[in-house]
Amino acid sequence: MHILFIGYGKTSQRAAKLLFAAGHQITTISQSPKTDAYANHLIQDVHQLDLSGIAPVDAVYVLLSPNESTVEAYQQTYVDSVQPIAQALKTHPIRRIIVVSSTRVYGENAGERVDDDTVALPSDEQGRLLLQMEQLYQTAFPAQCVIIRPTGIYSSASARMQKLAEMTKSYPNIQWSNRIHIDDLARFLVFMLHVEHTEKSYICTNNYPQPLHERILELQRELGLPELVLQSNSETGKRIFAERMLETGFQLEHDCF
Repeated sequence: MHILFIGYGKTSQRAAKLLFAAGHQITTISQSPKTDAYANHLIQDVHQLDLSGIAPVDAVYVLLSPNESTVEAYQQTYVDSVQPIAQALKTHPIRRIIVVSSTRVYGENAGERVDDDTVALPSDEQGRLLLQMEQLYQTAFPAQCVIIRPTGIYSSASARMQKLAEMTKSYPNIQWSNRIHIDDLARFLVFMLHVEHTEKSYICTNNYPQPLHERILELQRELGLPELVLQSNSETGKRIFAERMLETGFQLEHDCF
């Protein structure tokens, strides 16, 4: 298959490498030069996308991210790009388009359980714009579109977490954290290309929601640092579970962070 990546960051690069190893042809769209030898790299603005000069595309991955988290940046990156992307793909025989969104489309923020059956009711404008993007793609590609909603993406025990362990003396409340390892996310994106009968959307997370202060405490104990004090048992965030992901038969390689 000829597979197109619109947006070619770290997750796309991992997925593309796996797909190339499986024998697929890879083309990428990004705004800066890329050097992976196994792919054909095009530098284009997604708002003026021109795919007339490439071989017919069978499948598409859309993984865009704004340069900043403002409402304006979300509007431009996620919503305003859908129509030109859909227009550029019109002449291609698209069998599947996999669009990466976010669990930000769920507005719960008091420790509630969220799963694939939870109705997406965003609590902020960025979440509403992500949901609008999803709906626009589903309208443009009703039979081919699959939405993937990952939780927080991580790659390793980060320097940021170690610094938090060193600096945190107290924590205001129970803040639920949900994570997915970047390699598991990339593998799931590849896996979804071959699922015959798909749902419209899938949460992608490690199914191990954890209060962030507990993770910091674990690191503090491992490093022999002073332990933080929890100031309140009130809860923020949400506990997210990826039931549809597991129902596909996909298996995680990283079950906690």
